Formats: sequence, structure tokens, C-alpha cells
Amino acid sequence: MAFCFAQRALGGLDKLSAENEIAPQPGLLLIFTEMAVIGITGGISTGKSTFCACLREIVPNAKFFDADQAAHRLVGLDPDVRKEIRREFGSAIFSVGQQLNRKKLRHIVFTNAAKRRALEQILHPRIRHQWSTEAETRRNSLDFFFPDIPLLYETGGEKLCDRVVVVACSYRNQLRWLMERTSLEHSVAEQMINSQMRLDEKISRADHMVWNNGARAVLAEQARMLVALWQKQSWTKS
Repeated sequence: MAFCFAQRALGGLDKLSAENEIAPQPGLLLIFTEMAVIGITGGISTGKSTFCACLREIVPNAKFFDADQAAHRLVGLDPDVRKEIRREFGSAIFSVGQQLNRKKLRHIVFTNAAKRRALEQILHPRIRHQWSTEAETRRNSLDFFFPDIPLLYETGGEKLCDRVVVVACSYRNQLRWLMERTSLEHSVAEQMINSQMRLDEKISRADHMVWNNGARAVLAEQARMLVALWQKQSWTKS
């Protein structure tokens, strides 16, 4: 059974703990008005990319923006960004061949809050400019636009969206998936998760929540339910 939740139905959710392996009971879906830009967010390793892949299969004409990919391009190709990173983190963060040591940078920012904020100040204004510009362009399109922004609420990006979907899972699965994906030690992976806004806080602010705690088919079914809902709405383009 797929679970899609409206914000009002989640008011009583206190936390998603390591013991929480069962999704909360489904609430009522919101009745939507006009919408064009649908933000996708959640916690690290909760399944945002997988959910977006499901959406791509259902609405192949939709347009997507991946903030993680944008950040990867910025630190790899933008000379101004690389200069600012070198100034903030030192030359040792780059190899002899001038390649950014991403693993070292990741360790620094997830164990040092001040350094994490410094990196965010370098990257996030640029990323926000990219996707907000594209969002405005897409508002005159007949297709959906889905910006996948991990730190959507942290950067105030929800103000640029017509609706927000949070992809969530249990803490236990989130930790396991993060460790499998990055080969991080347990303690460092926990630090990385805890450095972000609490997942239940994001859920309480979202219009929709999808629960990703098992098979991809369950996540895909939730995506289909939401797309079917959105496609029934009356759309007015500005």
C-alpha cells in the first residue's frame, strides 16, 4: 500500500527514530489549486533521487533540477567557486593535480559546523540562482518542473515552489543507506544526518510526504498517485 500524506495529517508526528520501521497512517490529500513548480526534498539518503527517477518514468516530459549535481559541477568547473573553496579550506583540500578531494571536504564540513556554513555560503546562492531562474522559465511551460533540493527549507527555497514533497524513511534505513552509499563510519554518518534539519520538521512543513522504507515499487506507486492528483488540477500560467 502506498502512503501519501498531507501536511495537516502529520501534525502529531514527533520523530522518526531508529525503531520506527512502520509508516504513520495515511491522512487526507490536499486539494490543490494551480501549481507549476513542485519542490522535492528530504534528508540525506532518504531516497529523493529514486523518487525523482520514478517521476521521470511517469511524466517523461517533466523537467528536473538536481541540486547535488549542480554543486558537483560548480566545485569541479567554476573557477570562482574553486578559488573561494581554496581560500576557505586551504590548498591542501586539492590534490597535486588540482583535483578537489571531495572525501576530505565532506569530512570537514560534516564535523565542523562553521566550515559547513562557509561552504553553503559559497554554493547555495549560486545553486538557488540556477534553479529559481529555471523555475521562472518553466512557469510558462505545460510540463511539470521538479527541483530536487536537499536543503530546500534551510535555504528558504520553499517560497519559490508551489508545492513541496518530502521523501522520508526510518532513521535506521537512512543511516544504513548512507553508510552503504558513502562507505562512511557509523559515527561520521550519524554526524552527517544530525547536521541537517530534522526530518520530522521538514515533514511538518511539507504539502506531501512519501514514505520510502521498502521496495522501489511502493515508492513508484506513491509517485503515480501524486502525479494523477496533480494532472487533475486546473493550471493557469502566469
